[in-house]
Amino acid sequence: MELAELVGLRPVPAGGVLVTLTRRCPLRCTHCSTGSGPRVREEPEADELERFVSSFTAADRPEVMMLTGGEPLLRPGLVASLARSARAAGTRTALLSGMFFARSGKVPDPVLRAVRTLDHFSASLDLPHEREVPRAAVFRAVREIRALGVAVSFHLTGTGADDGYLADVTADIDRTFGGTVPSLVNEVRPFGRAASWARPARTVPDGGDALPCAMAAWPVVAFDGTVLACCNQDTVDRRPVPPHLRLGHVAQDDWSAVRARTLGSPLLRLVRTVGPAHLRQRWSPGTPAGSYCGDCRELGTLPEVVAAADALASGAAGALLDLTAARRQHDQGPVALVRRHGCAAYAGLVAAPGGGQSPRPAAEGTGS
Repeated sequence: MELAELVGLRPVPAGGVLVTLTRRCPLRCTHCSTGSGPRVREEPEADELERFVSSFTAADRPEVMMLTGGEPLLRPGLVASLARSARAAGTRTALLSGMFFARSGKVPDPVLRAVRTLDHFSASLDLPHEREVPRAAVFRAVREIRALGVAVSFHLTGTGADDGYLADVTADIDRTFGGTVPSLVNEVRPFGRAASWARPARTVPDGGDALPCAMAAWPVVAFDGTVLACCNQDTVDRRPVPPHLRLGHVAQDDWSAVRARTLGSPLLRLVRTVGPAHLRQRWSPGTPAGSYCGDCRELGTLPEVVAAADALASGAAGALLDLTAARRQHDQGPVALVRRHGCAAYAGLVAAPGGGQSPRPAAEGTGS
């Protein structure tokens, strides 16, 4: 599975699911949005995650399951178990790693066994990561993983278009991998350990313009097993979860229930179609403006917005509206999506020729 396809599915409601396996991480990166670290132990129960993923069926499943953390490869056995279960239903699995294991000079066997079950592997690389894991070690490990036939990519983070580090690392990736490995380039956001110094996100539209939120399309399994409709880190970590953004919990709910709530909520349909800022400005103009994501968290407390959503986006008409907006964003392609949500200057790298995949050895038989 190539990075462009993975990113291209991001605006599709219930087209994927994000699963955080643990907040633990051996690294101590200064910009970590989740506040992960070696002593943090928060993580969903393995049996609850396995039960939830086993509820995927050929007729009712996400197209892709994205495993992240913390460092998901601290639970390599669980990674492999979830990926195999998902594949049985036709769901492909991608994983984002901080590459802690690359410091050893060779990919450890438990990590290799987990990686073999994946359809896409993405290596996180940025200046804080490089202080703990050398770039050359990351490149060496990515080559080893790519040789297994697993599609690979880089997830890069910097301070913006004028960041000299981003210019250097993207050029190095291009030289090292011959322009065949794609990269998703994001800007550091003011979450977690970067909350006090990172620049705010560029997501609030001018005036009353609509700005659909593709980040409300995929359900997110949080570190405590709660399933949310949003991947904004402040929202993922906040308790209690705003009721309109809570989709369930992996201990009690299966994929079918989570998908139905994702697709059936009139308020979420409009968040995906026109965005929370437009909803507040159009139907509750007297309320103080907040951030784009802050507005979204407050929508359920604004009766006039809830009433407008029920009137405009309920039933078949609302479902068609949601589908049309998702299809429009999907058809615009992954580069357009990254221009909006990532670092626009490097958006084209998401669709690098070759997709980061080498031919898979026939003996592996795990397809992607």
